[in-house]
Amino acid sequence: MSLKSLVTKLSFRMDKDLKPEDVQPARDYIKAYWKNLERFHPKDDESLLGLPKPYLVPSYAEVTGFDYNEMYYWDSYFMAQGLLDDEHKELIEGILEDLISLFKRFNVIPNASRTYLTGRSQPPFLTTFIFDVYQAYDPGEKWLQEAIEVAKKEYATVWMGHKKPNERLVYKGLSRYYDINYLHDLAEAESGWDMTSRFGRRALNFLPVDLNALLYKYETDFARAARIANDVREAAKWDQAAQARKKSMDGLMWDRLRGLYYDYNYEKGKRGIISSLATFYPMWAGMVDKDQAESIVRGLRRFENKGGLATTDAPLPVGKFVPGSVPTQWAYPNGWAPLHFIVIKALERYGYHQDARRIAMKWLKTNLHWFNEHNVFLEKYNVASPEKPPVKGVYPSQTGFGWTNAIFERLCQDYIDRPL
Repeated sequence: MSLKSLVTKLSFRMDKDLKPEDVQPARDYIKAYWKNLERFHPKDDESLLGLPKPYLVPSYAEVTGFDYNEMYYWDSYFMAQGLLDDEHKELIEGILEDLISLFKRFNVIPNASRTYLTGRSQPPFLTTFIFDVYQAYDPGEKWLQEAIEVAKKEYATVWMGHKKPNERLVYKGLSRYYDINYLHDLAEAESGWDMTSRFGRRALNFLPVDLNALLYKYETDFARAARIANDVREAAKWDQAAQARKKSMDGLMWDRLRGLYYDYNYEKGKRGIISSLATFYPMWAGMVDKDQAESIVRGLRRFENKGGLATTDAPLPVGKFVPGSVPTQWAYPNGWAPLHFIVIKALERYGYHQDARRIAMKWLKTNLHWFNEHNVFLEKYNVASPEKPPVKGVYPSQTGFGWTNAIFERLCQDYIDRPL
């Protein structure tokens, strides 16, 4: 049967779940594709930094002229989500070791393993990665405590730094994205959302919801590690830090009328106006109460489209650009795999299992339709019109694609291999 015939035969109705046979060709493709993304560079080579273990790059496609040989911080975390099994144990533990080695060498986990990208980081997922490895492979309590100590140093040095080269802690105990060159666009690149309508090209002026929710997660993970070590006093210290952050975030970022979290412009003393999926990070981190969770879930309708969740709730009045005519690929109508994963995990954490499953199925079907038509996965998708290409960004659209492949596989494991 030809690929076109297969596409015609499969209905993928939105009211029906996918079956294992629907996704098996795509999963086979993903499994075979990982070898294209694996790299091993133990020594520095011009701008490429040496790392002790093999790692994964986001994409591989010679035709785009985009040559990925470096390891990226948050890409690595999301790619690991589809590989947390015995077969990939050595690779996943090695990637985490690489991230830790970068911090030990540079006092920052860089945006990526290039000399010219050490002036900024990326969204901090180190403690979550550590606990994922701890739970998946049981490397022992000594390993856990040593890894957590590195994360504590990253937290204190990078994310709670208050002067160059880490001037991030700027207002009421909350932090911002930053770059050592003190440029708004490069700070926006640290957010991973490059480019987005959230910050209006003024990222240094904003306290981002997602970043501070991630730091809340660090604090609760530090408390969790302390409890594992039976250090009650240490656990209480981190619990208190987490509650202080929650109080500041709720006071500055929580909009009761709209029922969502918004980035806070501390220079202007007001919340931003862009509704985005960053509002689900506090829910993912376990920071919100029952009423807040209910309100955030009601807000799904702002983002939910035929093909999944748009990154922001609506197009900008001027179309797809922010001031300065920079394309905003991290905005409506584009949807991204890591944000879908965060939202789905947030929904599951608070018991919204049907909503999580619906979003997962929409996203899987969007990915699968494109794969069946074009035999590739994309880094992002047009969720408003899944049959159309995504809106382009400041760099060429990529195929491959590491975190899309991984989240597709992970959602197949969670929602197809283990059906209701």
